Amino acid sequence: MKVAGIIPAAGLGVRMAGGRSAQGVTPPKQLLELEGVPILIWTLRRLASCPRLDRFIVAVRESDRPAVESGLAQEDFRDRVVLAEGGETRQDSVAHALALVGTDTDLVLVHDAVRPFIAPDLVEKVIGAAAETGAAILGLPATDTVKQVEPAGGEHASRITTTIPRDKIVLAQTPQVFRTELLRQAIERATADGFHGSDEAVLVERLGQTVTVILGSEQNIKITRPGDLDRARYIMSKQNDGMGA
Repeated sequence: MKVAGIIPAAGLGVRMAGGRSAQGVTPPKQLLELEGVPILIWTLRRLASCPRLDRFIVAVRESDRPAVESGLAQEDFRDRVVLAEGGETRQDSVAHALALVGTDTDLVLVHDAVRPFIAPDLVEKVIGAAAETGAAILGLPATDTVKQVEPAGGEHASRITTTIPRDKIVLAQTPQVFRTELLRQAIERATADGFHGSDEAVLVERLGQTVTVILGSEQNIKITRPGDLDRARYIMSKQNDGMGA
């Protein structure tokens, strides 16, 4: 079974206000460094260690292409990576990358560029689930009480309309894996409808397809805010000490 990985890496990282390069310019979050290596490269290293992944299509902005190519230059998996044109939205980037996936590819895995601590065994599990069911993602049960809200007027930003039972909630992670043609159909339908989803699973759900959830990991964090960098450094230090998952 042939599996391709798509990594949308064209985001501007507007929530990552605290990251600075040596030149004083704020790079996009996926190009911020941990121990001198861009987060995107750490993520690709993890994915490249999974033998079931044949190749990777990374969607990047044209302005970021030289930095990404430089980061890949010393990696032994660089020949398995193809760069695609990044889009204005995540959905656009995934669509551009998907256009480079051949018809002989059975499954497509989509993973956030800024989740560098994904465990290879979880990648294998979610690929296996998607091979059986057609669509699978990683997710974590909610531990906080979840409130549904609506906008409120006056001085208050919102008001609660209901409390959602936690046993009906999971917090979606990536990788998310789908049969190739299923994801193509989902993106084509969304484009035709003018719908933009926050992840790929919601696009597939709109087709009436059931999406399987595999238990994820609390260490599979998404680095989006300055505080996440501190947590990432802590996780990396524990893994370097042989204590990480």
